[in-house]
Amino acid sequence: MTIPLENDTITAINGLKVGYATNEKARTGCTVILCESGAVAGVDVRGSAPGTRETDAIRPGGLVEKVHAVLLTGGSAFGLEAASGVMQFLEERGVGFPAGPVRVPIVPSAVIFDLGVGDPRVRPDREMGYHACVNATNTKIEMGQVGAGTGATVGKGPGLQPSNGGIGSACRVLKSGLMVGTIVVVNAVGNVVDPTTGEIIAGAKDPETGEFVNITERLSDPEEKDQFQTPNTNTTIGAVATNAALSPTEVTKVAQIAHDGLARTIHPVHTMFDGDTVFALSIGTHDAPVNTVGIIAAEVMAEAICRAVKRDIAT
Repeated sequence: MTIPLENDTITAINGLKVGYATNEKARTGCTVILCESGAVAGVDVRGSAPGTRETDAIRPGGLVEKVHAVLLTGGSAFGLEAASGVMQFLEERGVGFPAGPVRVPIVPSAVIFDLGVGDPRVRPDREMGYHACVNATNTKIEMGQVGAGTGATVGKGPGLQPSNGGIGSACRVLKSGLMVGTIVVVNAVGNVVDPTTGEIIAGAKDPETGEFVNITERLSDPEEKDQFQTPNTNTTIGAVATNAALSPTEVTKVAQIAHDGLARTIHPVHTMFDGDTVFALSIGTHDAPVNTVGIIAAEVMAEAICRAVKRDIAT
C-alpha cells in the first residue's frame, strides 16, 4: 500500500538533493544528484552507445562502495567535463573518499547526445557542473526540458519529426516506510508509450500529417530497416534511489531491474543507437527485500519517463 506524498519526486528521500544548470539558448544542461553523506551505488548499462564516467569504480567487488553525487548531463562525451565542477564543489566541503592527504569525491556520470538540437559548440562544462550543485535543493523538482533534459528529444528516424523529451521524476512510499524514487532523462530513439493504455504519448511524427509513427514497425519492415539509420543522438539515463539499506550487489540488481521501466515505456529501447544507463543509490537504514525495491523501482521509472514528456499523466 502506498502513501500519498506532497513531494512525489526523488528528493523526497532524505539525504538527497537535485540541482539543475540550464542553457536554454544552446539547449543543453546538466543535472546533479547530491548525496554528500555517501550512498552505496550500482549501475547497469544496457544501451550500445553509452557515454559514462566511473561506472567501473562502483561495480560490486571494487574498493569504492559509496558515491557522493551522480551527474546526468547533455553535451555527449564533452559534457563529462561538468563532473569536474561537481568534484570541486564537494571537495570544497570536505566530501569525498579518503585518499592520503585529500578526499576524492566519487561522481559517476552519464551523458545524452543533444549536440544536434541547439548549439553544438556549447556543452556542459566545469562551471555548469558547479552551478548545478549550488542550485541543488531537497524540494520537489521541476520536470520537462530543464537541466540535462533541456535538449532531449524522442522518436527519431529519416524524414520524421521528433517530439520533445525531457527530465522526469517520481517517488513512492509504502506503509512500511520504504521509499523508492527515480529521476530520468528521456532522449530515446524510440517512442514513449503510456504503459496503462499502450498509446504513444511522445515520439516520431509524420511531418505531413502530424500523426505518430510506430518506429518499432518501421524497424521491423524488411524493406526499411536497412535504411533506418540514425546518428547516435539518443540515450535514456537516470538514477533510482531508496532508503533501504542494500549491499553493492543488491543495489546493482535494483539498477538492472529498473531498466524494466524503460522497456515498458520506450519502444524500441536499448538499441545500437542508445546508450541507456541507470544508476542506483542506497541511502538509508530501512530493512526491505531487494526484490521489493527493484519491482517498485521499475514502476516509478516508468512513471518518471511518462512525466518527462507529458506532465499530465495521472500519478
